[in-house]
Amino acid sequence: MQMDYDLVIIGGGLAGNCLALALKDTGLKIAVIEAQSPEQLHNSPAGDRALALAAGTVKVLEKMGVWAGIRDKAEAIKHIHISDQGHFGKTRLSADKQQVDALGYVIAARDIERYLAEKVAEAPIDLICPARLTGLMSGADSVNMSLKHGDQALNLTAKLLVGADGGHSSVRKLLDIPQHSTDYGQTALVTTVKSARANQHTAYERFTCSGPLALLPVSKYHSSVVWTRKHDDAEDLMAGSEAEFMSALQACFGYRLGELTLAAPRRAFPLSLIRAEQMVSGRAVIIGNAVHQLHPVAGQGFNLGIRDVVQLADKLLKQQQLGQDIGEAKLLAGYAQERHKDHNHVIGFTDGLVKIFSNDWLALAAARNVGLTVLDHLPFAKASFAKQAMGLSQTGL
Repeated sequence: MQMDYDLVIIGGGLAGNCLALALKDTGLKIAVIEAQSPEQLHNSPAGDRALALAAGTVKVLEKMGVWAGIRDKAEAIKHIHISDQGHFGKTRLSADKQQVDALGYVIAARDIERYLAEKVAEAPIDLICPARLTGLMSGADSVNMSLKHGDQALNLTAKLLVGADGGHSSVRKLLDIPQHSTDYGQTALVTTVKSARANQHTAYERFTCSGPLALLPVSKYHSSVVWTRKHDDAEDLMAGSEAEFMSALQACFGYRLGELTLAAPRRAFPLSLIRAEQMVSGRAVIIGNAVHQLHPVAGQGFNLGIRDVVQLADKLLKQQQLGQDIGEAKLLAGYAQERHKDHNHVIGFTDGLVKIFSNDWLALAAARNVGLTVLDHLPFAKASFAKQAMGLSQTGL
């Protein structure tokens, strides 16, 4: 069966569905292709992960008409507390002092994924699911794609193909786009804990010589945990009992929230910095995790992907309004060049944090703690840092 579109988006996850919704009223004929069924997506353990939504991302979701539908499932971050284990340095950020309602929000990935999928299903967008991309060829005027949809073989054409299909992107692989990977030698241990004391809408980032420990508020007494450890330490913690795990976590975090108890299963994810060598090939462009996978420190990954979506949607909208080709090489090259700057900035920021704080070299420990203390006492520096954390410096908001 042959089907023709203006835009085909491979990947019906967060980035792909956000892009589709941003362009749903443009008159473009759009299809979203997703490999997993709704049931598979709903039951995936990845849906349990907590997403930190920067204030800039929330503004974007408001413009898309998405935020109103998920606001009641998100927990506000009104305070951020940054410290270095065993040292004096700390920095504290407050929404009140930055004159905003919240520095960001925390939401379960499953809640936002479900709502986006519902909105796409209601929109004038063709959803082909479950379907797998098996081949593609980018020509002068269109992209030709082969899909496996159940027992059906489908052939699609589009003026533009967008790969929003995650870290194992089939689009990236079929386009033969190389990627660079740096193994951090660390594993992220992810779970949820209940605290004896209310978290007061506070997100904690505690740096240790093994890597950062983050507690993000998900309700009054519950916090999502992302605990970075060296691979061997992580294996031991996962192999041990829940009591042993919690004892080690409590010793690392301390008793600022009182006694912590485990409230969800423990999961482990090895950490690497992965970045595609290019974003564009012919009439195809990759976005989100298909391009970049970051260390979870500072929670920038999803927010960076949303900015990929916003900038691409804006360019495609303007091109469509002018009646011009949305797959034009000049447009895609300009998009990639603009996004490259933001990618470099955020990846450099997160990678630098990991390297500076994930060690116990005495001279560097002293320097970083002086830095945290000075930052805590300089209002202008703190405001600039807060803007970075809220994702406002890259959006221009």
